[in-house]
Amino acid sequence: MVTTTAIADLCIFLVTWNVGTHSPRNQELGSLLSLNGTTNCPDNQLPDIYVIGFQEVSTTNLKIFQDDPWVLKIASTLQDHQFVKIDSKQLQGILITMFAQHKHIPHMQSIESAATRTGLGGLWGNKGAVSIRLSLYGTGVVFVCSHLAAHDEKLKERIEDYNQIVDNHKYSTQRYHSIFDHDVVFWFGDLNFRLSGDMTAWDVRTDVENMRYAELLELDQLNMLRAKGNAFSLLEEQQPTFAPTFKFNEGTNEYNLKRRPAWCDRILHRVQNNDYKGITLSAKQLSYQSHMEYMLSDHKPVSATFNYLVDVVNQTITDEELHEMTHGAASTPTTSNLFNAELEQW
Repeated sequence: MVTTTAIADLCIFLVTWNVGTHSPRNQELGSLLSLNGTTNCPDNQLPDIYVIGFQEVSTTNLKIFQDDPWVLKIASTLQDHQFVKIDSKQLQGILITMFAQHKHIPHMQSIESAATRTGLGGLWGNKGAVSIRLSLYGTGVVFVCSHLAAHDEKLKERIEDYNQIVDNHKYSTQRYHSIFDHDVVFWFGDLNFRLSGDMTAWDVRTDVENMRYAELLELDQLNMLRAKGNAFSLLEEQQPTFAPTFKFNEGTNEYNLKRRPAWCDRILHRVQNNDYKGITLSAKQLSYQSHMEYMLSDHKPVSATFNYLVDVVNQTITDEELHEMTHGAASTPTTSNLFNAELEQW
């Protein structure tokens, strides 16, 4: 008789948003974070973990020892729901932050962050990636937020950005020195992939208005690259069933036809699920959507929900024992930055 025990059964909620250097001061984030009673998590529960990636965060008043206003805004939005900040990492305008329910903190170890510049050949951080990796219930999980080269004609540069990030993004954690060493990878951001071909912006908009998304996605550069194995081929993506998230006139849901509409903002993932005998890892995607009600910038935020399961078959094992199996000798649990930040004035 086969018996299965879950070491972890988590709902992970990811968001990516290019905020166009705008302040979060007047933004209501409850809807974006599914705090309005309509989550896609099992039994409509709140997520266990939030990981939010931003691009084009304002660096005008960047302070070395203080969290970005967007992190403080998220903290103030989540503080009444027993969430605490686990980590944040910023590279100029690229920002990633992670919040989790307090009860999960004892099951998080070896937390690290990293950054890779790809702008101006790796000299400038206006493009690149930031990430947070950790031992999550004994498994090696990494979240990568990236902002790649812009404009239709910069496909080669986007591929180069991806390869630079894969090659140069390094961690000190034993057995998990690079992104794809991890058991689970979540990669998201303003990847800036556009549509191939010579359709006009007006033609694309017409197809979007008629919800001919499947036909347009056949021209999507990211889909084409993944199929050819040129970039992001190790990752999976649930195909978008929402309209292109770029480029809008700020404050509206109308496309700015100076650029062809495109699915610039994406969320991908990868699970290596057969590395450990008797242990199965899975990340079932429960949602993938844009949030049209947010009109702050020329991008719409995009979110995805995953049910992350770590199952053990015909044996009894704790997440500490799994951590020793995956990461080596047990380490001292990482102390998270436990704070309930109030939204500050800026």
